[in-house]
Amino acid sequence: MLDLPGDPVLLLSVVNTELRDTYPSLTRLCAAHMTNTKEIIQKLASIDYKYDEEQNQFV
Repeated sequence: MLDLPGDPVLLLSVVNTELRDTYPSLTRLCAAHMTNTKEIIQKLASIDYKYDEEQNQFV
């Protein structure tokens, strides 16, 4: 996650913006950023956000 923020709140903002504007799925976003999907899911779960595949957003 070198190019993604370490702070969960900032990460949420960046990830949701990129999911909305650029990537059709979390898997594609993580591949583009060479990041582990589970790591992002766990970090955002720490602030009570879950990935909603249907909405392609963390809610």
